Amino acid sequence: MECMWCHSDEAKQGTQSVYWELPDGTRAIEITNTPCVICKSCGMEYQEESIINEIEDQLMLIDTKQLDKKLSYEELLSVPKLLKRNYFRY
Repeated sequence: MECMWCHSDEAKQGTQSVYWELPDGTRAIEITNTPCVICKSCGMEYQEESIINEIEDQLMLIDTKQLDKKLSYEELLSVPKLLKRNYFRY
């Protein structure tokens, strides 16, 4: 896998905890076991755009007031949606 920062081929898939501000700005949550790319060459650890969009869309579509301060990526994605899709994403 190629690192999007240094273009090395030493990047690998992994997981990490990330901290995300809720769309209403009231607080941030910790999302554990979030898919990421880890590059041994430059040391970057980052989420691919598809994962970022998936998290942001899910947070727009659920009742975030019911979320704990810490949950796993899989738990976040399993929260029932209030809307079918994110109408703000074109």
